[in-house]
Amino acid sequence: MREYIAEGRTLPEAYHRSLELLYEKGEVTPCPDYNTNQKELSMTLFAEEPLAEPMISRCFIGGYRELEQYRQEMLDGILDFEIERGNWAYTYHSRMAEQFPFIERELRRNPSSRRAVIDVRDWRHDAAEGNENPACLQHIQYFIRGGALHCKVLFRSNDACKATYMNAFALIMLQKRFADSLGCAMGSYAHRANSYHCYEKDFPLLEGYVTRIRSGEDVTFDYEEEWLPMMEEARPEIAKTVERLKNGE
Repeated sequence: MREYIAEGRTLPEAYHRSLELLYEKGEVTPCPDYNTNQKELSMTLFAEEPLAEPMISRCFIGGYRELEQYRQEMLDGILDFEIERGNWAYTYHSRMAEQFPFIERELRRNPSSRRAVIDVRDWRHDAAEGNENPACLQHIQYFIRGGALHCKVLFRSNDACKATYMNAFALIMLQKRFADSLGCAMGSYAHRANSYHCYEKDFPLLEGYVTRIRSGEDVTFDYEEEWLPMMEEARPEIAKTVERLKNGE
């Protein structure tokens, strides 16, 4: 599999370049687990200034409400109760949350540490026979260099059209939470996907994204001025939805 790097100052710049590379260079390979084919390559997205505006891409499935809910799922575990009910085996938050205090302790102990790693993969569960949902996100590593907190993440598999942007946005928000707590500036964000792919049924979606990106039309929004207020307004309705789910409604 070929290796590619999509770099940009902002998250959308890196993400949009990665979609173009997948569209242009991705190889069509079988995906027998899902009885389909996929376009696939290995990809690293690198955003030099992940909070720089415009931070929001228009090329993802969902809107401000979905993005806010996913941020809360990843950072705050608002759907972790589904594990206790037996509906889900895990959430990313459930596997990460107990490791959050370690990250802060380690980086306070030694700001030059190379040990600030969150492991998401549970090999006993993810390698179990019959497990249909092994974690795609494998691990996250944080570095403080030059007074800034940098983040590097590894996915074994990442759906470029339907998951990558929301994954990256939420993980950048987690990076910011740690940076604020540690009193650090925000550093770069690197997002590695060993299998960066698009399923055959979504080939038209990928082509549509790339067409929009290359058209010259605006394919971004500002986060702070445009989307953040709408995401904040969506929080009460998200809370109601979560409560209804908890009540089995």
